Amino acid sequence: MDPETTLPEIPAELRALMAEVGPRWKDDIGGNVGLMIKHFSAVLKSAPEGGAAVHNNIKYGAHERQAIDVFVPQGAATPTPVVLFVHGGAFVTGDRNRTDQIYSNVLQYFARYGIAGANVGYRLANDATYPEATLDIATAARWVRDHASEFGMDPARMFLMAHSAGAAHAGSLAYDDRFRSVGAPELAGMIVVSGRVRADNLPENPNAAKVEAYYGTDSSKFDEYSPVTHINSRSIPTFVAWAEFENPLVDVYCAELAYRLAVAKRKSPPMLWLRGHNHTSSIAHINTADEALGRAIVNFVHKPT
Repeated sequence: MDPETTLPEIPAELRALMAEVGPRWKDDIGGNVGLMIKHFSAVLKSAPEGGAAVHNNIKYGAHERQAIDVFVPQGAATPTPVVLFVHGGAFVTGDRNRTDQIYSNVLQYFARYGIAGANVGYRLANDATYPEATLDIATAARWVRDHASEFGMDPARMFLMAHSAGAAHAGSLAYDDRFRSVGAPELAGMIVVSGRVRADNLPENPNAAKVEAYYGTDSSKFDEYSPVTHINSRSIPTFVAWAEFENPLVDVYCAELAYRLAVAKRKSPPMLWLRGHNHTSSIAHINTADEALGRAIVNFVHKPT
């Protein structure tokens, strides 16, 4: 990063709000998500830009959501690694540009560390059911691979990064060998942040109906559909992070992912527990001066385990 770059601090009043809503996050998930998006968008308005040349709304398919925004680091002398970011939204909502700041904050941050990015849109439930969102991500990854030289990217260093329900879709592509036949490029690694990597419609999941909108109501198939089920000793290098205050069961499933990787590979994966953060701030705070997660991911991309 340019040593002259100063990232915005998370204001004390926002920290206080996070501490207030965190313990009761699950009581009003939709309201609390909106609250965090609003406040972090305001903070990120003062984040410096200019680290990336941005190419917006590049189509990789016919549907309006089948589009990506490409972020290219300025002044890179050699081909750069690239991170494809997949947003969340509980399967039925969400957008790659939730606001002008979120989720471009993720790719803007990486660009200053010499990492290219693609902000990936995909079809949502009602337009697409399992496994079509995963196939969208595979198609987007193929597009990035095929056009890598145009943007100075190294297709041999392509990573997936996903948040929330986005990790269900991206995780299937990353871990489930059944998707190796769809022609997606080989991945150098996977980054899961607050990811719902197990499908469930349990009573304690307030988004159970939204899960069913994508996966269907036959819960006997959910284990087969879940990315964590497909972890083995050949699974790609993975970084896992989750927040102190999560949507119900997301922390459990992130911990399960880390455990399964550790058992399969006989070595714990790199991971981070985000004290004081919640399901939304875990991703919305990237590109602020709270850099623990951002720096850890940058280190992982530049030297995956």
